[in-house]
Amino acid sequence: MIIKSKPLTPFFFKSGAWLLGLLFKRRFNKMVINEVPVKPNHSYILMCNHFSFWDGFWAYYLCRKVLWKEGGMKRMYIMSLKKQMEKNPWLRYCGSFSVDPGRRSIKESFEYAAEVLAEPGNLLIFYPQGKLESCHVKRIQFEHGLAEIVPIIKGKCQLFWSSNIIEYFESIKPSVYFHMLDCGTANDFNFNALQQHINQHHREALQRTVRYTDELF
Repeated sequence: MIIKSKPLTPFFFKSGAWLLGLLFKRRFNKMVINEVPVKPNHSYILMCNHFSFWDGFWAYYLCRKVLWKEGGMKRMYIMSLKKQMEKNPWLRYCGSFSVDPGRRSIKESFEYAAEVLAEPGNLLIFYPQGKLESCHVKRIQFEHGLAEIVPIIKGKCQLFWSSNIIEYFESIKPSVYFHMLDCGTANDFNFNALQQHINQHHREALQRTVRYTDELF
């Protein structure tokens, strides 16, 4: 059986985002977002690369800055490992629901995600890699969870990707660069084509941010 979520109310979502903003001003040099258009009256999946403790907080920040607008997102959900939710029960009250890879309940988790995304304004934060890897890897390998969820979504759902890259350059504090990509809607979904598109975007994001020479790409 999965652990279902209790998403934050708008008041607590905005309050949490405000507090995060204060923390980020102290912790990071700058937060640079390359935005993309948000389709109104859709549900949303925000996919990000998964490489650090900060990933969930950055996704939260990105939601508030880009997706939380009139006709956009209203509630945030996160698919989290069941063992993490059992250790940290408070995650449920921040929108997390459980997934337990390798167990029969994983199908229930996918169906719950699709049920959530059937309602306009709901947003799911999703990490398709399924594991931590450096933000500087040049190829991102997806697990198949996304391919199980998207085809069973009923309603209009827009998909986003963000390549989040951290660098220091001239500062003693790191800067975070959010390179967003509009991945179309659930009606356009093709798992293999999406993975190729995201990998091309991620390599280009690295090249723009990290300043590698062309030979390394």
